[in-house]
Amino acid sequence: MNKTAAGEKVAIITLGCEKNLVDSDIMSQLIDEKGYTLVDNPEEANVIVVNTCGFIDAAKEESINTILDMADLKQTGHLKSLIVAGCLTQRYKEVLLDEMPEIDGIVGTGDFDKINRIIEESLEGKKPVFVGNPAFSYENVTRRKVEKGTYSAYIKIAEGCDNKCTFCIIPALRGAFRSRSIESVVAEAESLAAQGVKEVNLIAQDSTNYGFDLYGERVLHTLLRRVSEVEGIEWIRLHYAYPGYFTDELIQEFATNPKVCKYIDMPLQHSEDAVLKRMLRPGRQRDTRELVAKIRSLVPDVALRTSIIVGFPGETEEEFERLKDFLREIQFDRLGVFSYSQEEGTAAARLPDQVPADIIERRTNELMEVQREVANERNGRFVGKEVQVLIEGYDGRNNVHIGRSQFDASEIDGEVFVTGYRGELGQITPVRITHSYDFDLAGEVI
Repeated sequence: MNKTAAGEKVAIITLGCEKNLVDSDIMSQLIDEKGYTLVDNPEEANVIVVNTCGFIDAAKEESINTILDMADLKQTGHLKSLIVAGCLTQRYKEVLLDEMPEIDGIVGTGDFDKINRIIEESLEGKKPVFVGNPAFSYENVTRRKVEKGTYSAYIKIAEGCDNKCTFCIIPALRGAFRSRSIESVVAEAESLAAQGVKEVNLIAQDSTNYGFDLYGERVLHTLLRRVSEVEGIEWIRLHYAYPGYFTDELIQEFATNPKVCKYIDMPLQHSEDAVLKRMLRPGRQRDTRELVAKIRSLVPDVALRTSIIVGFPGETEEEFERLKDFLREIQFDRLGVFSYSQEEGTAAARLPDQVPADIIERRTNELMEVQREVANERNGRFVGKEVQVLIEGYDGRNNVHIGRSQFDASEIDGEVFVTGYRGELGQITPVRITHSYDFDLAGEVI
C-alpha cells in the first residue's frame, strides 16, 4: 500500500446522469486498488470527490451547493481534501478555480483515470488540475467497483456525440462519438455479472449509432446478442436509442432475444416538425409515427419511453397543443419531460422568441398531467397478467418487497410492490399483477 493511501478515507458523491455513475464506479475501482478506504458517509472522509453535472442550470446549482456543503466538513468533519470532477469542471474550470478556493483539486471528463494522482497531490498541499481533452477512452475499462447489493448497473457502450442539437452542450463536455469494441463491453458485462449484477443497462448519448465509427456499420443488434451470452446477466436494457438509426435487425433482436428487455428508451424531444428543425433534430413526425408503428407491430408488448423538451425557443401555444395531442395519440408508456434551459454556448441560447419561464413551467405541468392519464391507462393492461419482477428492496413497514418489471428502468420509471415473496434480494420472480396506479403496479408472487 502506498504510504499516502494508508489510513485515508475517500467518499465519492455522484450527481447528474447515470453516465457519471459509471465514471464514479471506475474511480472507486482505482481508489480501492491504490489502498485508500472507500466510505459512504462523507462525514467520515478525509477526501471527498464530488462528481458533478454541468448540463442545465438546475444541475449546475445542485453541483455548486453540494461542493459548498462538503467544504463545510473541513471545519466540522475530518475533511482534508475536496476534489471536484465531471462535466462542471470540464465546462467551468477557470470559474471554479477563481471563485471557489475551497476546492483542492479538479479533474475533467477525460482525465478521471488520474484520480489517485490528484488525491495524492492534493493531500501534499498542491492544487492539481487535470482538465484536458474530454475524449476519455473506455476501451480498456472492464473492471468497476459497484456497491454490494447492486443488481442493476450501467455500461457505457460509447461516449461523446456527433449530433449538433442546438440545445445541447454534451459534445463540448464529452467529445466526439466513439464506440467501444464489442469485446470490451462484453468483458465489462462479465465483470459486473461476477459481482452479482443481473441487469445491465447499455447507455450512450446516441446508442443506435453504436459501432459505425469502429466497424463501418451500426451493429447494436450484434452487441445485444453478444452481451446476452454472458452467464449471470438476465436482463439487458437499452437507453437513448436515437430514432434515426433504428435498423430492422435491431428491432428483430428486441422481438426474439429473451434477455433483451421489451423496453426502448427513444428520446424524441418534440413532435412538431418546425420545432425539430430549430433543434436540428433529423427526421420528422411522420418518420416517428412509422417507426413506432413498426416496433409495436413486431414487438407487441414493448414499453416505449421518450423524452420531450418543453418551451424550446419559438414553441407556440398551437405547437404545444399539438404536442399534447401527439402524446395522447401515440401513448408512450413512459415519458420524461424537461423544461428548456437556456444554456450558454449552445446555438439555441441565441435563438429569438425565448419562451418565458412561467409559460415553460405551466406547459411542463400540463404535459405531465397528460402523461399521468396515459400511463394510468397503459398500466391498467397489466392487471391480471403475470410479469417477471427483479426484487431489489423490502419495505418492512408495509411488509412488501419492491421491484421492477422489464418494462421499467431503475429510478426513472415505476416500481412493482410485491406481497408473498420469501426469497433473497436480487432474484427475478413471477408476479401476478393485482392493482395498477398512475405509474406503479402491485401484485403477489405466483
